Amino acid sequence: MKVLTIAWTNLRRSLQDRTSAFFFVLFPLLMITVLGVAFGGAYEPRVGVVQPATGVLSDQLVAALEDAEGFDVRRLDSRAEAVAGVEEGDLEAAVVIPATYAATLAEGQDTAVQYLSRSGRSAQQIGVIVRAVVDDQAGRYRVARTLQHELGGDFGANVARGEAFAGRVPEVAVSTTTVGATALPEDLGRFDLGASSQLLLFIFVTSLTAAASMIDTRRLGVARRMFATPTGMATIVAGEALGRVGVALVQGLIIMVGAAVLFGVSWGDPIAAALLMLSFATVAGGAGMVLGAMATNVQQSTAVGLLVGLGAAALGGSMMPLEFYSPVMLTAAHLTPHAWAADGFAVLVRHDGTVLDILPELGVLAAFAAALYAIGSWALRRRILAG
Repeated sequence: MKVLTIAWTNLRRSLQDRTSAFFFVLFPLLMITVLGVAFGGAYEPRVGVVQPATGVLSDQLVAALEDAEGFDVRRLDSRAEAVAGVEEGDLEAAVVIPATYAATLAEGQDTAVQYLSRSGRSAQQIGVIVRAVVDDQAGRYRVARTLQHELGGDFGANVARGEAFAGRVPEVAVSTTTVGATALPEDLGRFDLGASSQLLLFIFVTSLTAAASMIDTRRLGVARRMFATPTGMATIVAGEALGRVGVALVQGLIIMVGAAVLFGVSWGDPIAAALLMLSFATVAGGAGMVLGAMATNVQQSTAVGLLVGLGAAALGGSMMPLEFYSPVMLTAAHLTPHAWAADGFAVLVRHDGTVLDILPELGVLAAFAAALYAIGSWALRRRILAG
């Protein structure tokens, strides 16, 4: 009973602080919102199209570009507007159709369609699609020129004649098959990826910064006054340890429930997700206990807590997906509990895993927690006895 009282007192002191309440509730959900809006969901690049003069042939080219998959076409009034849009990043690329496009083709001459883009990979991919569309139109016009040369008649009429003939030619069916498992499922929500990384980031950082309450307990002599009551050292240490877990667990529950209710985040199998979060919260609480027992003052505890918390999160994949890491960095990342927890959530969220699938991650997190609480308990005993 005394263990629970000590733990509840620590938790209540953490929640009563307005700054802590902000980092407990509002800031994590705000970060999930920002990441989901900025990086989540499908992104469709914008491509501007300039058509100075309308006509059947230029209209056909614009319609073909609008029907192409992979980008969103925006009509523009001038080439200068297209250049400005690409330079300022409003457009990924732009296509400029000459004003003499239809007349030049009707005369049997070649004409050039300008493609303006940035130097990124996305612009290069869009360029491939645009060239395919233009080449398809060019092929139709070559057929029309051949018909005009052999049979005579108007160029526009020969274009229609060639398209009518092409409609009677059987199409070649092309099927695409994806081999292996995709890294990200198609039904993955736009907030799902960022939610797990922010969960791990804030649980760990909050647990470390909340360790300052342990220093206040020692500084005010609360721990030593407990010896005046029938309270043993083991009870005090256990209460402080349970309090660290309580802080981390409340933080995790707020983020998981809040993200699920507000953003529809799926955490995968509920039991497995709860066990994984509890395991990581236990590790974070152990790290907070070590810091609270070893730090000499609140300022030192806060500074070290932020440094270690953010550094471990960055290394462990809470700020950049582990899929982007090199083999050496991936090995280094798994020296942190964050990487193991991130692997576990990846199995649950992306591959519909169960408790059995994340047993290795749960085992490693349990080992982290055992080591941290052993160190923290030893250090706290020495601090309390030393006065």
